Amino acid sequence: MSLQSISPTGGIQPLLRAEGVSLEYGGTRATHDVSFDVYRGDRFVLLGPSGCGKSSLLKAAAGFLTPAAGSIAVNGAPVQGPGPDRIVVFQEFDQLPPWKTVKENVMFPLLMAKRVSRHQAEERALHWIAKVGLAGFENAHPHTLSGGMKQRVAIARALAMQPEILLMDEPFAALDALTRRKMQEELGRLWEELRFTLLFVTHSIEEALVVGNRILLLSPHPGQVRAELNSHQFDLASAGSAEFQAATQRIHGLLFGAAAAVAPAQAVSHATHAGQRSMGSGLRRNDGV
Repeated sequence: MSLQSISPTGGIQPLLRAEGVSLEYGGTRATHDVSFDVYRGDRFVLLGPSGCGKSSLLKAAAGFLTPAAGSIAVNGAPVQGPGPDRIVVFQEFDQLPPWKTVKENVMFPLLMAKRVSRHQAEERALHWIAKVGLAGFENAHPHTLSGGMKQRVAIARALAMQPEILLMDEPFAALDALTRRKMQEELGRLWEELRFTLLFVTHSIEEALVVGNRILLLSPHPGQVRAELNSHQFDLASAGSAEFQAATQRIHGLLFGAAAAVAPAQAVSHATHAGQRSMGSGLRRNDGV
């Protein structure tokens, strides 16, 4: 299954739009002129080597960083800070307050946002704890849980807020291989059931193909757009196939091969809407890539 050029489809407005985003830390540029669109129901992956600025882009989308140039908007409104419409699941296992039980951790942001009563928060927390497969652990504390279980709590806490976009910053990177595969499977199952919008950061090509339906490839530091592709045809079941391995090699070549040594002339224009699951696999590339 080859990666072929795809044509934009018009008329559908993105849920999140990044336009010409450049991010800096102390005068050092982390990303340069990055543009992409995330549509409702997308599983959009930012993929690139360490230091390419992919986590910085996610933090900017979350409202934790202000672009040095360009803009990020959600539903047409500029992102000017964190908000309950964008909830982040981080890589670290210590993102859960250790003195709170699983149920209390999931309830906490609901109560802080004052969106529901305590009774409603408890009902919603129990619902999402069950959804991520942790029924029976409601009263457990984080130190009694495995790394994978802690990440399930973090995902339940995020989904309980019913955000417009779930942002995940390498959430499975610190897990062992078997647990990581299980969590990828669980995330896919939750998405199939709920069809939430996901912005996911990883440096693993295989994980990007398994998790995402659309992937944005970023160059080494400073991060610029190398290419954009559809990947909805892949999942864990296809991970050992010849097509999957060919796609992995193709992406590796785009990121690190000889062609990638040529600096892209310009970031890819607004991302193509690939929410139609019937659309064939595709690739959009920068000039010079």
